[in-house]
Amino acid sequence: MKTYTIKPNDADQRLDKFIRKAFVKLSLPSIFKYIRTKRVKVNGKKAAIDYKLQVGDKVDLYINDILTEKTANKNDFLLAKDKLDIIYEDDNIIVVNKPIGVVVQDDDTKTVDTLCNRLLKYLYNKKLWDPKQETSFTPAFVHRLDRNTQGLIIGAKTVMAARILSQKIKDHEIDKFYLAHVYGIIDPKKGVLHDYLTKDTRNTKANYVKITKKPISKDSKEIITEYETLSYDKDTSIVEIHLITGKTHQIRAHMNYIKHPLVGEHKYTSDLYEKNDKIYQSLISCKIVFNFKTDAMVLNYLKNKVISLPINKQTFFV
Repeated sequence: MKTYTIKPNDADQRLDKFIRKAFVKLSLPSIFKYIRTKRVKVNGKKAAIDYKLQVGDKVDLYINDILTEKTANKNDFLLAKDKLDIIYEDDNIIVVNKPIGVVVQDDDTKTVDTLCNRLLKYLYNKKLWDPKQETSFTPAFVHRLDRNTQGLIIGAKTVMAARILSQKIKDHEIDKFYLAHVYGIIDPKKGVLHDYLTKDTRNTKANYVKITKKPISKDSKEIITEYETLSYDKDTSIVEIHLITGKTHQIRAHMNYIKHPLVGEHKYTSDLYEKNDKIYQSLISCKIVFNFKTDAMVLNYLKNKVISLPINKQTFFV
């Protein structure tokens, strides 16, 4: 038998979800079976699958030790680089400037030097997080940026922060602004684009998406992109983009759909413009606004806070 005492980062989640996160070798059907047959108990008693764990609860597992080995918390993160450009940090969250060429999470190449691993290494070295002291929670970023997109990204240092931030993003109470260098001059110079995005099942490996005026399948998702032209010359424009929705490759695909692809874009490029293999897509996440309209609990202090990169919007991509 193994006993685990529920800590703050484990609390306020269902019993089955806690076990699934903590012990990756256990399948979901097995977890349900173990709970139902009293091989998992809470405070010495049988508990329901959806029981919400509380700080101090004792979870007893009468399960083979091999199946409950903690394999999820490896120390591979210590192999990541030390470089982490921190723009803002407090006890609950951290906002960093992601560099071009770094993936946020592990991809098909099994990259160790991910932004997530850099974050874990930083927190571990600062003694702010220790995988040996955690059962089911690992600090992580609550949204993503493409490999070749630079800019601001939010990380959660506690499970409560992760839950609140994820819900706020879902409820559109965290506004994300980008700067893009695009081909051509958009007419009108300010507007809101309403269309639909569908993942192309024929290009799953490339993670390609298709933009259409109307939904083309049950999987089509509405996308809304607000933009404003800040400056332009005869060939290109600097555009500030506000993501109302946040879908895979939304900005890159949406700008290409209106015939104004990003300079340096390789995947989504209109036939009107040549691909430039010498530069990366000219896109940067430049500003985050915590536009809370409902209670943010322990993160209420962030309401109306603006976090920006110190850049010159008119000349950044020149």
